[in-house]
Amino acid sequence: MDQSKTRAERIALKLKKKQHMVRVAMGEEKADVVLKNAAYVNVFSNEICHGDIAVAEGLVVGMGEYDGLTEYDMTGKIVAPGFIDAHIHLESSLVTPGEFARAVLPHGTTTVICDPHEIANVCGVKGIEYMLEATQGLPVDMHFMLPSCVPAAPVDESGAELSWRDINAYFDHPRVLGLAEMMNYPGVISGDAATIEKIVVSQAHHKKIDGHAPGLSGKQLNAYMSAGVYSDHECADMQNALEKLRKGQFIMIREGTAAQNLETLMGLLVPQYASRCMFCTDDKHPQDLLRKGHIDYIARKAVHLGADPILTIKAATHYAARYFLLNNKGAISPGYLADFCVMDDLHDFHVRMVFKRGKLVWDGEHAHVSQPDIDPSLTRAVHDTFHLPLITPDMLKIPEPLPLIGMIKGQIITRNLGHAATADTANDILKMAVAERHRNTGHIGVCYVKGYGLKAGAVATSIAHDSHNLIAVGANDADIALAMNHVARIGGGMAVVQNGRVTAELPLPIAGLISEAPLQQVNAQLEACVMQARSQGVSEGIDPFMTLSFMSLPVIPALRLLTKGAFDVEKWAYVQ
Repeated sequence: MDQSKTRAERIALKLKKKQHMVRVAMGEEKADVVLKNAAYVNVFSNEICHGDIAVAEGLVVGMGEYDGLTEYDMTGKIVAPGFIDAHIHLESSLVTPGEFARAVLPHGTTTVICDPHEIANVCGVKGIEYMLEATQGLPVDMHFMLPSCVPAAPVDESGAELSWRDINAYFDHPRVLGLAEMMNYPGVISGDAATIEKIVVSQAHHKKIDGHAPGLSGKQLNAYMSAGVYSDHECADMQNALEKLRKGQFIMIREGTAAQNLETLMGLLVPQYASRCMFCTDDKHPQDLLRKGHIDYIARKAVHLGADPILTIKAATHYAARYFLLNNKGAISPGYLADFCVMDDLHDFHVRMVFKRGKLVWDGEHAHVSQPDIDPSLTRAVHDTFHLPLITPDMLKIPEPLPLIGMIKGQIITRNLGHAATADTANDILKMAVAERHRNTGHIGVCYVKGYGLKAGAVATSIAHDSHNLIAVGANDADIALAMNHVARIGGGMAVVQNGRVTAELPLPIAGLISEAPLQQVNAQLEACVMQARSQGVSEGIDPFMTLSFMSLPVIPALRLLTKGAFDVEKWAYVQ
């Protein structure tokens, strides 16, 4: 009876709101908010239309002539739907979701589709739950795709292993839209049961499955798609992108910090193909957010490269909403959410105001963001992620020759350079170590690396894709051990060491991935770490931390360093 009464009350409240919306749409009552004299992007007719935009109960209820309780004059401005990032790892921003929202609101972003893959590799389902709570009620809608590959490969040692049973219940969460990038495409096309089970479960919940299959083609692509993978954000050339699009996949045009594919894929932003495309960043580091922007940066760059402005807006809004079945987003139309991005023009995309459900959340100076409450037990769980012994220089001393990994400037692929017997800074040969930090196994993989450029000291970080163990590179064992121990002592982050002294640091106490400080402070600390590493010799074209963070990812050729030693990705075997 009580439940029935509560349900009846909810229906009555919704009825009252709908009746109010109808009366406002008819012009019988004032709207809650009206954007007066608006020139707005019509994603249905592909033109700029004019009129007042009326909002009631957080939804657009009409365009034409309206009066509102609150009115904003849009004369001389362009109003577009709020921008949507179709795929991002929030952890890449190095700040909390609330701070991320504060950073992207000034750039017109009102919705992001998140993959909490990084924190899930450290904290498992507790990491997913933390991210769901940390994003609740923010003025940027944060939807989720559930991590599909934790760990990224069975040879790695991550903080968790997630099967379909572990993630199944989360599909029912109202902000979960599906299964995130299926990186284990070899598992899919080989028919691996544990891999395909996750796809089957996602489909049983009527959810999307995103892809991650760089270069996959021909019958292998057919098999991957037949299993139910609907999109891809790893297209680095037009030939592969067109093959995937022609076979029915949606293409996420990625322009992030680590990978930029927009210029190469500009040929997709034409009427023939664009309806199957959307924009994403995948990863976005603090400096990029502060200096370049977010989805507005991609739109601006696309238009400067020759794309039609309205079609660009549709890729930044409407097409992503359609793909993810966000049926009341991505357009300015009656019944759609009143998520607006107000700009000077459709050339430079300078954002002046942002509205979320009709509320002004960016006024040109201030982003209005309230931090959500998070269960204390989840907060403790994501702060207690380092479980490893103190590392001594003796643990890193291995007398026999070790594999030598060759870094390549501007890339995250590597070369197999055989073996080396010792570190030799004169010939740019350094020692690299990866320590397992989740389960206190004491495993430490050691090898040599060429191409990093460091002349003295060491660099360490707990951002080490995808299992995020503790990785370091240095000129001597003592400084390597000090750098690794310092990162562990501060609960995760980055450190630069020279002559037995810490010369720069960036604490990342949330899972060893995320800071609790404001974006500007995090960026300043990150830049200080990068500058210090460069002053100690790190080569131009090698990002001291980003490049290093990929050296332990065992799904990118040719050689990687794991906690149990150097691993040949092409042969799928440890190097002897």
